[in-house]
Amino acid sequence: MNKKDLNPDASPAAAFGARIRSLREERGWKQEELAEKLGYSGTHVSAVETGRKLPTVRFSRSADRVFGAGDMFERLWRELRNGVLLEGFPEYVGYEARAVEIRLFEIGIIPGLLQTPEYARVLAESAVERGAITPEQADERVAFLAERQSALERAQPPLMLVVMDESCIRRPVGGPGVMARQMARLVEFAKKPTTVLQTAPFDLGERRAFNLPVNLLTLPDRSMVAYAESQTQGHLDREITSILPLLTTYHQLQAEALSQAASVAMVRSLEREFL
Repeated sequence: MNKKDLNPDASPAAAFGARIRSLREERGWKQEELAEKLGYSGTHVSAVETGRKLPTVRFSRSADRVFGAGDMFERLWRELRNGVLLEGFPEYVGYEARAVEIRLFEIGIIPGLLQTPEYARVLAESAVERGAITPEQADERVAFLAERQSALERAQPPLMLVVMDESCIRRPVGGPGVMARQMARLVEFAKKPTTVLQTAPFDLGERRAFNLPVNLLTLPDRSMVAYAESQTQGHLDREITSILPLLTTYHQLQAEALSQAASVAMVRSLEREFL
């Protein structure tokens, strides 16, 4: 069988695959032998080695175990995965996992940290249909979101303050069933003692303080991090002189938004409509 030459400089996926092949051949293993040790098929291993299939976190951790590579392949996987994320976002997520307070404002879609797996999957598959990402990247995107959400389920969870533009709950994603379950998830979120959920109604008009999504984090040492993004760019900011005006604006937005009780009532009304 002809052996396909690999170019590790072609892409992060190619670099990952070339490293797998190199370590496999150092040990004199055939693809089928490695596949058995990893718990995958030989075809799957071949596809990863040649960059035709992106590795998953499970595959990467299995490779680290089989090769005794520490966490090398998991780190390579994270670098590969982060390649489809906006600039600044991977670093932001690292701060997010340590934050003691999280303030979010979102337009158009439910904030990621509040999305159900079904809702997140619909968004990822829509991106695949548009050709923006591959099916494998869609899987990793959904898995990545689950990791972010689980990182906040800790003994002392952060205080989470979320303001959603009304468009977030009005915009149908995935059909009535998906939306009904997503609305139920929002109601459950609002019941927690460390959360506040508010809606910025359409009739705020020009009084809506932000025109782009905004994330504000307070870290354990009381320093702050801000992250904002457009369709194609993300920006992480740690300068307090530029973050404080955002915090002031966020407080103004909260004052204009519906109360949590009124916001939950709106969500419950939509949940009934979707059922």
